Amino acid sequence: MKSSNLYIYGGGGHGQVVADIARLAGYRNICFLDDAHGRKFDASLPKGDIIVAIGNNAVRQRLCKKVTAAGFRLINLVHPSAIISPNATFGIGVVVMPLAVVNAGARIGDGAIINTASVVEHDCIIGVCAHICPRAALAGNVTVGDRAQMGIGSCAIQGLKIGAGSIVGAGSVVVKNIASDVVTFGSPAQVYRKLA
Repeated sequence: MKSSNLYIYGGGGHGQVVADIARLAGYRNICFLDDAHGRKFDASLPKGDIIVAIGNNAVRQRLCKKVTAAGFRLINLVHPSAIISPNATFGIGVVVMPLAVVNAGARIGDGAIINTASVVEHDCIIGVCAHICPRAALAGNVTVGDRAQMGIGSCAIQGLKIGAGSIVGAGSVVVKNIASDVVTFGSPAQVYRKLA
């Protein structure tokens, strides 16, 4: 049975948007946790449903592990306007924002963000704590690695692989595979630099 209580780990702008989705999903009592400002996460808090609402992919991954190890139940939140294929599969701790589309055979990893009006086409694989930013579009069979980010308004043609930890810049057009841990942007997208 679903609780009406929810912890949102992250009190910034992303957390506020996640709270709107949580209210639509029936959560009535929302407690924001924020280690920098406000109430800090503590493993001794009463156990319950939790979602990590931090935009930084690596930090989100670390905090998802922390809360589940402490016995909290990481949940998924999907905005009611999103279109989700019944043949798509989801990990835990996933957020799907308004007007997003996730089509048949897509696999969404733990802690991923499928942001506003983004499109994840058939048979795409979205890695753990990856972020598909607003209006990004992935053609069929695209793989986005763990902690990778497709920037706002970017797109990738079918069958490509975006490496783990890489960042695809806003408005970029990806027409070839992208290595792990690089920043790439442009049309067509080119590697700008490696990440440390």
